[in-house]
Formats: sequence, structure tokens, C-alpha cells
Amino acid sequence: MEEMDDLEALRQMHTVLVLHFIEGETQADIAEKLKLSKSKVNRLIAEGRRLGMVRISIETPFQRLVVVESALTASGSLQAAVVAPTIAGNPELTLRQVSIVAGYHFLDGLKDGDVIAITGGKAVAEFVENLKPVRTYDVKVVPLTGGVQGKFFTDVNNLVSKLAAKLGGQALVVHAPLFAESRKQRDMLMDMASIREVFDLSRRATVALVGIGSILATGSSYYDLHPQAQQERERLVKKGVVAEFMAHLIQEDGKLADLALNRLLVAIEPGEIARCLRIIGVAAGETKVRPISAALTGGYITSLVTDEDTAQQVLKLRGEVQA
Repeated sequence: MEEMDDLEALRQMHTVLVLHFIEGETQADIAEKLKLSKSKVNRLIAEGRRLGMVRISIETPFQRLVVVESALTASGSLQAAVVAPTIAGNPELTLRQVSIVAGYHFLDGLKDGDVIAITGGKAVAEFVENLKPVRTYDVKVVPLTGGVQGKFFTDVNNLVSKLAAKLGGQALVVHAPLFAESRKQRDMLMDMASIREVFDLSRRATVALVGIGSILATGSSYYDLHPQAQQERERLVKKGVVAEFMAHLIQEDGKLADLALNRLLVAIEPGEIARCLRIIGVAAGETKVRPISAALTGGYITSLVTDEDTAQQVLKLRGEVQA
């Protein structure tokens, strides 16, 4: 008789589990349908879970992105990775997607009292344009470099002001060019009180939002910062330069290139924000694969936001497990 009672209890449990997890009915609806108390339905569901009768599997188009993110962080050089879908044949839309998810990642850890330091660049400009905070923040926004007027993405002061306005925070800007004409002029500018104070605040930033630039001629923002003849661009590649980070030219091994251009920068060096809690690198596209890898090797960022195709190519280049 007990065996029959047990069998009937299991059948009843099965019915409740099917109605709840497969048919999507509420516990109250199931109780009414089967003439059971709601507490009885709740106990049957709990017991079914305990006995291992419930297996929940979630499959979404984003599962593969999560796998790629895990592969990027598995190497230990990143605390977090966020990967957006690649829009085939549309790099502009892909970058917009990346900038949007970068905004979610940025806001997820943002708090009142933060100091936010940013670079210029197309990715950062897209990030600022698409950021949609749901509340205001008592924050300060500062540049990591001097600026180059002429284009919306090279004028870092403009991006600083826009980001501060969106967040409801305070903008502090640097009235100086990105490149000085000589090392003496560069040192003089860096020592000016108004510039020194802002850069000192940048060094104490709690959040940094940075682009990762290519130095390949086609589409490279670096040459919007410092126009050069084609032969000079080729010379940079021959010197082993693979990327631009915080306006500094860097090599494959992540080290700063020993070049005069780096010594003329009115900017703080990448290593000077090493204590920043969150350094979010944003980049997308085939030309950013080697630059991203160099930034990872140099340990310059704590988070990477990119698209799936770029992430997969970075993993391949670095010889790490692909999704």
C-alpha cells in the first residue's frame, strides 16, 4: 500500500512540475486545478528539485559570447570582458553596439565620488554619445591627454564636458595641445599649475575609459592626432610599433616605444594610472586585434569591451583557447 502511495505521490509531483516548469502555470493556478493547497504545491516543487527531477537548461544566442568573455578573462590579464555581437559588413554599427554595452559595463560599477578619466578616440566618442545613465552622479570627469581640435573624437576636452553633462558631474579640462613642439615646451606645459592639477587628478582616477588605437594607415585615429607622411607611418611599423594607447605608441610586448613622439606628449603615461580600480578599454574591428593584444600584454586595462569577431581574433593571435 505504501508503494502505491509513493507511486501516486511521484505521479502527482511529476504533474505539478510539468505544469509549473513546462506549461508555465503559477503555483496558485496549479493548486486550483489539482484541488491542492498552495503550500502542498510548493512542497511538491521543492521536493522535486531535491530529488533531481528538475533540470533547467538555458540556451540563448548570447551563450557563445559568454564563452568568449570567459576565454578572454581566463588568461588572468583581465578582471572582466564584455563582448558584443559583430554586425557583419557594418563596422560602424558594430562599434555602436560595442559602445552601448561598454556603457552598461561602465555604469554598473559607477558610484558617487568617482573620478573618471578618459582619452579621445572614435570608440570613446561613440561611448559618450550612446551613454544613457538613469540617474545623476556626483563625479568628476577629467582628460588623460591634451587635445587636438578639428574633429569631435580628437577633442578630448569636448568629450569630457559631454560625459560630465550626461552624468550630472563636474568637468575639468586641460587647455593644452596633445603634442608639444619640443621636449622643453612639453615639460613647461606639464608644469603649469592648471594642467598639473588636472593631470594629478587623472592619476588618482577610480575609473578610466580608454580607446585602443591602431597605427595602420587605413582608418587610424592616430594620424588625426599627429598627421604624418606615408613614409613616416611605415617607419613606425618598422620600429616595432603596433598600437596607440593614451596617445603613446606601444610595441607588441606592451612596452612604450622609444620614440621622440612619445616624449613630446602632453599626457600622462599609461603606467601612471596603474592603481586605477577600473580601466576599461573599448575597441572593435580587425585593425584593433594587435593593438588589443599589446594592451593586454602590457597589463594596461582591467576590462575589455569589444565585438565577437575581434575577440576571437585576439584569442587566436595570443594562442589562447577559442570559443
